[in-house]
Amino acid sequence: MILVQNVSKVYRLYRRPFDRILELAALSRRALHQEFWALKNVSLKVERGETLGVVGPNGCGKSTLLAIVSGILAPTSGRVVTEGRVAAILELGAGFNPEFTGRENVYLNAEILGLERRQVEEVFPSIERFAEIGEFIDRPVKEYSSGMYVRLAFATAIHVEPDVLLVDEALAVGDAIFSNRCIKKFEELKRRGATVLFVSHDLGLVKQIADRAIFLLDGQIAAEGRPSDVVNRYVGMVLERREQDERDETRAGAGPRGSFRHGDGASRIQEVALLDGGGAAANVFEAGEPVRVRIRARFEREVDEPVVGILVRNRLGLDVFGTNTRVEGRRLGRFRRGEELEIEFGFDCLLTRQEYTLTVATQNWDGTSQDWLDDVVAFRVVDAKDRAGVANLRTEISWRRH
Repeated sequence: MILVQNVSKVYRLYRRPFDRILELAALSRRALHQEFWALKNVSLKVERGETLGVVGPNGCGKSTLLAIVSGILAPTSGRVVTEGRVAAILELGAGFNPEFTGRENVYLNAEILGLERRQVEEVFPSIERFAEIGEFIDRPVKEYSSGMYVRLAFATAIHVEPDVLLVDEALAVGDAIFSNRCIKKFEELKRRGATVLFVSHDLGLVKQIADRAIFLLDGQIAAEGRPSDVVNRYVGMVLERREQDERDETRAGAGPRGSFRHGDGASRIQEVALLDGGGAAANVFEAGEPVRVRIRARFEREVDEPVVGILVRNRLGLDVFGTNTRVEGRRLGRFRRGEELEIEFGFDCLLTRQEYTLTVATQNWDGTSQDWLDDVVAFRVVDAKDRAGVANLRTEISWRRH
């Protein structure tokens, strides 16, 4: 069981390091710091055997909440009560000594969590099988990839039979097989009566394994209830903010904004829209549903045979699919300065259930960029079937008995 009562966490932010000394020594008549409230009067209760998912944008206080519940951070005010053995997988790098081998870290962490050496020896083969890092189990942790680290940390935490398990984005760096194995372990822990509190940006995972969810925003609980309702509230907020940003940038003449923008400026993308089969704006698509991408660009100087392209990436930033008008054999002709081009790409959403981003670009015929916007639109694919990978190949199965 986890009980959080009116928990707040405030940090003092100083413009210069020396200001902290001046303030502590009372050498200044005025406060030299600003207060940042990472959490403000947060209260929640997670019952025994319940799984609570926590969602929200970066900087909203999710990781701070887990750190306080685990005892790593002390709250500024309020109190936290937990019952039983607490195991936590928080930020990458916390908990393991980088100079120790994986085996040594497993023994050390398991004993810190209350297991006797004999118990660790009994459970170690199961930890090793679950983590599947092979001979690296006897290599220093500092040589591990992020995925290997999380595999071993997660395997250790769940095999010490915790009464409370705290997980902060541990499955984000795992592959589909490992993620599925972890989900099954969550279900096993739930049947055993363990309490699970986990943070995730994978909204599909929250819907799948959480009994209840909370939406944190600016250090406060903005919504609490059924996972699907809370996730919809969060997605709605994200879309509202994105639309407001786009409206603000449109008024400023800047056009849409991506995570990185570059090009020679011969043209400038003014609008990017994701549309469903009916032509309505959408950011959530069913697997197999038709998708259209509408791009509007304005030419700042005369351009002969411009090229327009799209690129879909998954949540890890890996390219899933990309094409452009030159590849598809569509020549667009010559555009004078001040003219605009509106173009649509249509395709079936043959993707698996997860989150993706769309990158768009206008280019010269030789492939150099005029205006390239990375990750300008985010969208999500939903599917009743949990397929692995990123491509939904619409498999047909035929069989017979002999």
